[in-house]
Amino acid sequence: MSKTPINPLRQRMIDDMTARRFKEKVQKDYVRHVRRFATFLGRSPDTATSEDLRRYQLHMAQQQVSPWSINSAIAALRFFFIVTLGRPDLVRPLRLVTEPRKAPVVLSPEEVARLLEAAPGLKYKAALSVAYGAGLRVSEVANLKVSDIDSGRMMLRVEQGKGQRDRDVMLSPRLLALLRDWWRAARPQVWLFPGQNPINPITPRQINRAVTAAKDLAGITKRVSPHTLRHSFATHLLEQGADIRVIQVLLGHAKLETTALYTRVAVSTIRDVESPLERIRLNPTKRSPPA
Repeated sequence: MSKTPINPLRQRMIDDMTARRFKEKVQKDYVRHVRRFATFLGRSPDTATSEDLRRYQLHMAQQQVSPWSINSAIAALRFFFIVTLGRPDLVRPLRLVTEPRKAPVVLSPEEVARLLEAAPGLKYKAALSVAYGAGLRVSEVANLKVSDIDSGRMMLRVEQGKGQRDRDVMLSPRLLALLRDWWRAARPQVWLFPGQNPINPITPRQINRAVTAAKDLAGITKRVSPHTLRHSFATHLLEQGADIRVIQVLLGHAKLETTALYTRVAVSTIRDVESPLERIRLNPTKRSPPA
């Protein structure tokens, strides 16, 4: 472990984030963005001016940095200047960039079945089945504990999901049976899906690799990630007629508009909507007599 002392300014920012209970990953991302800004600036970031921040956003745009990365950098810099330095006046030039909303990749039920069957072992079959059967994010799957399974209420407990919110999600009989098969085979003690060292949970990266391996083995040519299973869960529920507000709660979305994205890919839902043209009466089109 490195014993290099941390810059006092960086330590103060870390302390500010810790006090607000930012997750470790968020803290690392914020520190990285501020460090990149300091490199661009060529001096300590606490000496920056509003013009320096404006130039930095222009620099990121000219370098073809993705809208997501630009917005992430802006969030980090706003935190640094507003909270750590107490200089909200400096960040006025920073503007969030509109991110293009692409329709998510969705697997058909048949493709999901092929993917799950091709999973490398019972552990990953169970983990991927949770991602699809309960609509969980990959980090939520990785951090499930054995105690999160509530077979009495047929619920899975998701603790501290995105936004540090707890929620209950559905536990179908088929998923429960599969999880029981996995438990009998491995007898996990704390983490439902332990990592290579049972003290720690499986990592999202390991799950991602399993999805890639299963996708190739199943002969699926679409771009597939663990999040694709979550997209497919929401889309298939919508196509089955589930209320979009219920789906919002199951997914843990803070905004309904985020869930509404799935209406763009729910084919049967769009196809089954009756056009208002069908409800009005039109006079038959009069054909012109032949010349």
